[in-house]
Amino acid sequence: MIKKHLIFVLFLFFLTSCSIFGGPDGYFPDKKYDFLEEEIEEEIALPGSLDSPNAENHYPVLNLEDIDTILEVPKPRQIFASSGDSSVQLRRLGELMWIYIETLPSTSWPISKNYWDTSVYEVTNADPIIGEIEVDYNADTKLIMKVEHGIKEASSEIFLYQVNKVTDKIESNPEFIQSEMEKIVEYFASSITNFSGTSLAAQNLNEMKKANIFTEDGKTVIALDLNFDRAWSSVSRALVAANIVTNDRDRNNGIFYVSYSQEEERGLFGLFGGGSTNVSADEIILGEEFQFQITITEENNKTFVRASSKSGNIEESEQLLSKINESLS
Repeated sequence: MIKKHLIFVLFLFFLTSCSIFGGPDGYFPDKKYDFLEEEIEEEIALPGSLDSPNAENHYPVLNLEDIDTILEVPKPRQIFASSGDSSVQLRRLGELMWIYIETLPSTSWPISKNYWDTSVYEVTNADPIIGEIEVDYNADTKLIMKVEHGIKEASSEIFLYQVNKVTDKIESNPEFIQSEMEKIVEYFASSITNFSGTSLAAQNLNEMKKANIFTEDGKTVIALDLNFDRAWSSVSRALVAANIVTNDRDRNNGIFYVSYSQEEERGLFGLFGGGSTNVSADEIILGEEFQFQITITEENNKTFVRASSKSGNIEESEQLLSKINESLS
């Protein structure tokens, strides 16, 4: 019983002590709303012998009625550190130019968008679904940038077109396009290594690959979403990158004559796989079982790459096409 009375007394003491210490008349009153009752006092008049401090207002509030002209808000500066990257290249095939980037389009898109957002030009349209940015360049010209998936896995290609506003047709001006694309290359090279973001809206571009493999009559075929000229150039570059010996080529009929062997690639003879040998590839003659034809044909705005063995070795043909596909860029 005594214990209950003691607890009750302590409880009452706790309640009264709260008002004593924190109430309006307590030792530590709550004054967080006192400013609402404050009145504006008159400015302090300084004696004539003292000067007013020369304080600059860094955040002046303008009276809209006093503004005669429209103010242009400056656009933000580039936010990426400059460090350079060799995985960004400007490539050219005839008058066709594009920027090759070793990163997915969903990463290339926000960097491309930021390039124009931090420029002096106005972005009139930006659609991440199709990877297209439209820029108002001047009174007569607009620029259209297209971000696409590259031939190589997890790569991007950027194209830039000069369009006449009146006719809405693409104009041929290689010198101008190259000059503008060189600026974009520099921007990407200084941005991409320190940029880790990706655009969820542009994820669709990652699936729009230009190189796909399918089976036709039990044989593997590479389908390229390219015209013949560029497909020929890409396959030629891939053969060099994969260390596949080209014995001859017939561009009119779209045929590469090559020598290839999985055994050679593994270094058993030291020809293709980088094994130690003092004999060059041109000095070694492989038998008929190692001779292949790479055929490139254009059908319905697509280009198809097929491989056939002189000896009919289907497995080796499949491996050869796989090697070419890995080296496409």
